Amino acid sequence: MAALIDSLQKLPGIGHKSATRLAYHIVGLSDNDVNLLADTIRDIKQNTRPCSICFRTIDANMEVCDICSSTERDSSMICVVKDTRDLDALERVGFYKGKYHVTGGLISPLSGVTQEDIRLKELIGRVAEEDVKEIIIAFEPTVEGDATALFISRLLTPAGVKVTKLARGLPIGTDFHSTDSLTIVKAIENRTLV
Repeated sequence: MAALIDSLQKLPGIGHKSATRLAYHIVGLSDNDVNLLADTIRDIKQNTRPCSICFRTIDANMEVCDICSSTERDSSMICVVKDTRDLDALERVGFYKGKYHVTGGLISPLSGVTQEDIRLKELIGRVAEEDVKEIIIAFEPTVEGDATALFISRLLTPAGVKVTKLARGLPIGTDFHSTDSLTIVKAIENRTLV
């Protein structure tokens, strides 16, 4: 039981109490339900991969996501997000019509995460190869988000690319993916230079 509780605590937002409650629930499930849960977790892990352009999580049988392959999207703008959840939050609103880039994390020296650990080289490569006019930084308003945004701005502004960030209508310290649609729309509309 302790190993299951420890494993469940590795999930975001799950502390010891929640992990213990989930573990006891799982133990009480039928063998079929436990097998289905285990198979579903295994399948999702084995059958997804990052898009080869933006790094959004997609089905393993795809090479490029539907956003990157779309001719309807504005390829002169790239919105930079930390993860696919943040990308999905922006897409759910339906306001932004450009392309995306998923960094896979934020610079956090205290956690040992440097610019080498996230997908900034790939972003620089896209800016060099594509006709990108604006980079929109859509990170959570945290110390790590601000530091990563500033680092990206310092990398790309000398190349003549406009680097903006979402307006501060986003609550500080709040998870980006749980923000309401209107706040996200206003943050995109009122973005500022980094």
